[in-house]
Amino acid sequence: MTTTTLPNSSTLLQRFTPVFERIAAGAVEREQTRSLPHEQVRWLANSGFTAVTVPTSSGGAGASASDLFALLIRLAEADSNLPQLLRAHFAFVEELLLEPDIVRRDEWLTRIAAGEVFGNASHERSTATVGSLSTHIVPDGDGWRLHGEKHYSTGTIFADWTTVTARTPDGHTVGVTVRVDDPGVEVRDDWNGFGQRLTGSGTTKFNGVRVELWQLRPERAERRTVLPAYLQAVLLASLAGVSAAAARDAAKFVRSRTRHYQHGAGPTAAADPLVQSVVGRIAADAVAAEALVLNAAAAIDDAHDAIVDGVTGADLGALIDAAELRTIAVQSTVVEVVLRAVTTLFDVGGASATDRDRSLDRHWRNARTLSSHNPVVFQQRVIGDHLLNGASLTYFWATGEAASSA
Repeated sequence: MTTTTLPNSSTLLQRFTPVFERIAAGAVEREQTRSLPHEQVRWLANSGFTAVTVPTSSGGAGASASDLFALLIRLAEADSNLPQLLRAHFAFVEELLLEPDIVRRDEWLTRIAAGEVFGNASHERSTATVGSLSTHIVPDGDGWRLHGEKHYSTGTIFADWTTVTARTPDGHTVGVTVRVDDPGVEVRDDWNGFGQRLTGSGTTKFNGVRVELWQLRPERAERRTVLPAYLQAVLLASLAGVSAAAARDAAKFVRSRTRHYQHGAGPTAAADPLVQSVVGRIAADAVAAEALVLNAAAAIDDAHDAIVDGVTGADLGALIDAAELRTIAVQSTVVEVVLRAVTTLFDVGGASATDRDRSLDRHWRNARTLSSHNPVVFQQRVIGDHLLNGASLTYFWATGEAASSA
């Protein structure tokens, strides 16, 4: 049930629907065989999808955040792994758009327009305390060497480049962009989650990787930015796509059923008003999830445009806060309705709905995994503290071990 009605996204949807359909055609088989979608990522890059938000002057389609998230919902309906594994890629493009002073910015945009893909290597499973990093760079002549290990490196195994967070010798944090095929880079397919199994969210190790000065970007962790909302919205678009896929597969399953219960309310499953109601509820949840994501995307657009247009001061801060608040508030409800939809999916039939050949369970597993990012319970507390006490919103998430109290 496609509900996207944004004018520009509708035009873009026509352009990319053929590749989305090719991706959807093999989604179940890839899930069952755990075949990573290397080929499908290249389809997206070759079609120009990975450059959809790159300005037209640099060879892209110039799509807005609202355009992108509407498209990501449809891509996630085809295969929810793809939007998540491209999350860091689109965030990198967004960073380039928001920060015109990034070294070689125009070159990066041109590379992306030519089909190069960027992954992520930011989170660690080290014993470092919250907010600190074990991954670091050390001086090496007129450049640096990168050392460390990252987990949850979503997308890197499919990418040409990966963006790494690292600590400098004087304790600052920098972003480092290195080629995935550089000497000293090792990417492992060891992601062991029960959902989103094809995102390549495994380990990446850096053993003395050579880094030139132009590959470094200063991290601006103390400044409010729309990027956290942008990153969260990619996950929400992926969730909305999962619920749309659940609605599609629920209807397909019911239409295919020839057997029915003797105590059912109709002669066939498709004619049973109770089953019809279940399918209707799933579809309604999918529509609600999509509408909520696009609502958050509109607030992200407002903040993005203000930054690009040079708005400063309190006016800009208010727009960034509005985007962040809207997105984390939407997250709470999107997670609720999507998890309800992918659970209700199994009320459309009996045990045959659990047939492993159908892989309907992938929708629940994928939704539950996506919902586990930046857990809702913490987001709800942030919203409440902000509204009740005027506390600042939590823009930057970090994990690690608690600092010793000794």
